[in-house]
Amino acid sequence: MKTTYLWAAALFCYGSSNAQSMKPTSISYPQTKKGTVTDTYFGTEVPDPYRWLEDDRADDTKAWVQAENKVTQDYLSKISYRQAIYQRLEKLWNYEKFGAPFKRGEYLYFYKNNGLQNQAVLYRQKENGQPEVFLDPNKFSADGTTSLSGISFTKDGSHAAYQLSEGGSDWTKVVIMRTADKSIIGDTLKDVKFSGLAWKGTEGFYYSSYDKPKAGSQLSGLTQYHKLYYHKTGTPQTQDWLIFGGEQTPRRYIGAYLTEDEQYLVISAANSTTGNELYLQDISRPGSAIETIVNNFDNEHQVVDNEGSRLFIHTNLYAPNYRLVTTEASHPNPADWQVLIPQTKDVLTVSTGGGKLFAEYLKDATSLVQQYSHSGKPERTITLPAVGTAGGFSARRQDQELYYTFTSYIYPTTIFKYDITSGQSSLYKKPAVVFNPADYESKQVFYPSKDGTKIPMIITYKRGTILNGHNPTLLYGYGGFSISLTPAFSTSNIILLEHGGIYAVPNLRGGGEYGEKWHRAGIKLKKQNVFDDFIAAAEYLIKNKYTSKDYLAVSGGSNGGLLVGAVLTQRPDLFKVAFPAVGVLDMLRYNQFTAGAGWAYDYGTAQESADMFNELYRYSPYHALKPQTYPATLVTTADHDDRVVPAHSFKFAARLQEMQQGTAPVLIRIETKAGHGAGKSTQQVINEQADKWAFMFYQMGLEWK
Repeated sequence: MKTTYLWAAALFCYGSSNAQSMKPTSISYPQTKKGTVTDTYFGTEVPDPYRWLEDDRADDTKAWVQAENKVTQDYLSKISYRQAIYQRLEKLWNYEKFGAPFKRGEYLYFYKNNGLQNQAVLYRQKENGQPEVFLDPNKFSADGTTSLSGISFTKDGSHAAYQLSEGGSDWTKVVIMRTADKSIIGDTLKDVKFSGLAWKGTEGFYYSSYDKPKAGSQLSGLTQYHKLYYHKTGTPQTQDWLIFGGEQTPRRYIGAYLTEDEQYLVISAANSTTGNELYLQDISRPGSAIETIVNNFDNEHQVVDNEGSRLFIHTNLYAPNYRLVTTEASHPNPADWQVLIPQTKDVLTVSTGGGKLFAEYLKDATSLVQQYSHSGKPERTITLPAVGTAGGFSARRQDQELYYTFTSYIYPTTIFKYDITSGQSSLYKKPAVVFNPADYESKQVFYPSKDGTKIPMIITYKRGTILNGHNPTLLYGYGGFSISLTPAFSTSNIILLEHGGIYAVPNLRGGGEYGEKWHRAGIKLKKQNVFDDFIAAAEYLIKNKYTSKDYLAVSGGSNGGLLVGAVLTQRPDLFKVAFPAVGVLDMLRYNQFTAGAGWAYDYGTAQESADMFNELYRYSPYHALKPQTYPATLVTTADHDDRVVPAHSFKFAARLQEMQQGTAPVLIRIETKAGHGAGKSTQQVINEQADKWAFMFYQMGLEWK
């Protein structure tokens, strides 16, 4: 107890004395009307009283959002040390941040934020020259909410096409420019979504998009079928050619890229977030047909390189942890594939640079990187600075060096220059963040889930922390879509760690940390495994006295928001605070909005079978709520989230406020001019993080000392 109060005293010493007397009072929630909508699934009637909140265009929805935001901000503003936390975060954030450089044409390009700029600026410089601003997204909009969501250069570096996202939307605009003088070429492309930009020489580029919804909400309207187009530089978008997709080959996701020598166009097509078809077109021969490499969605495949007609394909066909195979473009059928780098017990991804292959393995959710020749001969294991996450082993074939990043929960993201010939790494950029890694430790543990499966978890805290059950702890999880949570530094988490708190991240089933088998163990009718893994993580932390239920908060975003919503309804007794962020919370209707139908591989749908409906209905956070005591909850979403529409959070928050029988607050924080998370301004991020930490600490009873 004494240790906890000592660090709490340190935490709250920043605020003003006037704030000490201000505390949140009892909450009067807005009156949320209830409708009479009922759906029937396989003979079961399911009421949906807050269906009206799905209409983001309706005046009553807008009024509800305004009223809820007012309640939330009134509550948070009365937490005495909220402003102190904001000021501390602003100070911690105020250091130069760099992205790893990449070479295009005569220039080395890199992103830099001088500390508190709302958006990182793209710079360039010639060898031994002075950096100059190439693109400053802070000038795209006055409030910093229009962001640079992607940029693609021609092979010679003479042209670039970049994407703009307004207010965090997934819908983007594409601007084309000459890099020499930054002059704009032709029209700005509009209504582009979920797209890369793949240049063919300087003539034009390939991109993907959907038909924008013509009726109903532009935010939540269903975007069903992707189309691949070719845009010729200097011509109107109306003249763009449809290359793939549409009525002839309807697919939900279509992406395209060129091999580095620009001989082949590679097309990936899918109907869900797992599994893809693979197509190839030899664009060096005018009029050549698009040929099929893989004609089903059963596995995942990507062409990572070529040597003339020899293709290098990264695949999990017959290899759930992935392998690298080669084949000839003239007969690329999977039956003819030859193994170059075989599957191992660790999950493999492959990148290329300097004429080499880089095999990046996930070893218990941390990085192991090996360099290979194109003949498949292992050349070296790259020495990394510590146990953590390395990324960026990619360069052009002629490059002799590349730049990669390394990070962990206690290792601020640092950039290294790597000599491809010698295998030597040298420090390139080290951040000047106010954080001493030597004062902290991260350790990995393996704990049993409900069914006995061993789950890895990395626990991070200050050295010397006493495990007495009174340490404020944030448990973060995801568990889905084969996404791997690997160690990464967070400036925001310094607030927790520097004052004796604990940050814990388990690698739940449903993720990709141990390959496709691990992923499939947490999908559809096995989704409960993910929730059980997370609950078991909380129980492990409590049993081993890292914390206790009164000092434990849970957090997750998107699919992780579903995770938090599910455990909140299943084990409300286990947590003090819950942060479901931009969550998928209505599991019966998620597939009715934007690209949600593409998530069916992981979730299943309420329409596909009675068994699937019953399981979704059982755990769907919105539907599973019932009158009982729930932990303090701060739901977060954004008005421009067109991936997981805010209606999920609106309906869940309204129903949770209705069902809450305890005294803990249920609040919803709705960010304006923001989307699913990408592109948020620095100001928006710091404000949100300050609200989160203030809410968490206040609910745990940490007072001024």
